[in-house]
Amino acid sequence: MSDPRLASLTAAVPGLHLKTAPDDLAFYGRDWTRRWTPAPLAIALPDSVAKVKAVMAWAHANGVAVVPSGGRTGLSGGAVAANGELVLSLERMNKVIEFDRVDRLMTVQAGMALEALHNVAAEHGLIYPVDFAARGSCTIGGNIATNAGGIRVIRYGNTREWIAGLKVVTASGELLELNRGLVKNSSGYDLRQLMIASEGTLGVIVEATVKLTDPPPPTNVMLLALPSFEVLMEVFAAFRERLQLEAFEFFTDLALKHTTAHGALNPFAEVYPYYVVTEYAAGDEAAEAAAMAAFEHCAGQGWVLDGVISTSVEQAQQIWRLREGITEAVARYTPYKNDVAVRISRMPAFLARCQSLIGGAYPHFEVVWFGHIGDGNLHINVLKPDGLGQDEFVAQCEQVTKLLAQVLAEFDGSISAEHGIGLVKKPYLSSTRSPVEIALMQSVKRALDPQGLLNPGKLFD
Repeated sequence: MSDPRLASLTAAVPGLHLKTAPDDLAFYGRDWTRRWTPAPLAIALPDSVAKVKAVMAWAHANGVAVVPSGGRTGLSGGAVAANGELVLSLERMNKVIEFDRVDRLMTVQAGMALEALHNVAAEHGLIYPVDFAARGSCTIGGNIATNAGGIRVIRYGNTREWIAGLKVVTASGELLELNRGLVKNSSGYDLRQLMIASEGTLGVIVEATVKLTDPPPPTNVMLLALPSFEVLMEVFAAFRERLQLEAFEFFTDLALKHTTAHGALNPFAEVYPYYVVTEYAAGDEAAEAAAMAAFEHCAGQGWVLDGVISTSVEQAQQIWRLREGITEAVARYTPYKNDVAVRISRMPAFLARCQSLIGGAYPHFEVVWFGHIGDGNLHINVLKPDGLGQDEFVAQCEQVTKLLAQVLAEFDGSISAEHGIGLVKKPYLSSTRSPVEIALMQSVKRALDPQGLLNPGKLFD
């Protein structure tokens, strides 16, 4: 609290909660990447939109950079504060503001955890369908800022499809109320969509009006064992033709090894190269018969070697833990992560290229693959050997990421499917976006944040 700017801030925003203890600076100043040493000025924790506006007005007047902060579960360095920025944490703004049963809309503060949002929707007999493993830690504001996808994109789409309105505080402290829950609104530019996936570089999301929908029919979960990468899309096509899929996720034998070492249960006696977790609608005998038909067809083709169908909610949760527990299970290895996407139809050829590239580049590293096959999104986790320094490890990995970016450009893919660009992917943005697009994005940034104070250095310099 010795920095004179903080005395000025507390005078400008009476009642603002500030943290400056070293442990708090470290905790709030980084995300899951752990590659940068956090060094924020302080942590501001407003509890109202009015205080967020006042903080941003103060920052604008005093030229202080601000890093908006949610659950900090991102993997691209998008929430890192390493250069004396003020971290603006929304964690105290975590309440439901309004539920509208007629419109099936719920307005919540941006600091609400995704799991809490799920629970409140369930109390009203509805669901907010966007879901992923970090649901207990991530916040809806952060989800919106990165257009998070997760495990059910195959049926419900990304976060973007479920945002009916936003309140956003600009870099100068003005409040924008965007779309206001309207279903139809063609009155000019949709600034709501511009804010989604902007990674906190254009404004601070303070409230969100989200769409809710009916719960899905009863579902079952199946775990499949596959002999090779090449048959993944064949199995996906066979199941998609016969079933209403909720999710279709794959992971490797190395991923299974780490999750079972971390406490998950492996239902198979043998070890197989690849695995798929699929969840599908199973409300009647016809649906169950279709699931068995899909399994038997794939087994008959040699595409599936073994399988397990859940017979209870507990068993379904155990199967899902094999997939959802991967990130936590490998965290101690400080993995270098790539989160990439291509069109679903181009996935087989892209997978083949990736497997060859990664296998040849990292012969001495463990590489844990998993991903959302149904939406063309792969997560590639390179695990750091215990005896290798972090800087050398990252340098080796980034040489391969350059090659991967070139392959993605050939396939018209994206270097970031759902975690944003942040600091980690910034050098590779040009593999996804053309020079004209990047120039236009920079123009938008200058228009909304002329001083460059909002999450500086993220996306582009």
